Amino acid sequence: MLTSKKCNFCGRDVPLGRGTMLVKKDGAIHWYCSSKCRKNAIRLKRDPRKLKWTAHYKKGKE
Repeated sequence: MLTSKKCNFCGRDVPLGRGTMLVKKDGAIHWYCSSKCRKNAIRLKRDPRKLKWTAHYKKGKE
């Protein structure tokens, strides 16, 4: 069964065959829809709840 995944940073759907999958040492799997999301999460260590363009920001305001 093929299903799309959610981006761990912005909350958008990651289409099949797209995006980046990151597997951590503890076995956790993180999906990122674009390099923008990957860089904000890993390199810049930003909180998605504080960025207006993410779905996590919009969910917290309602």
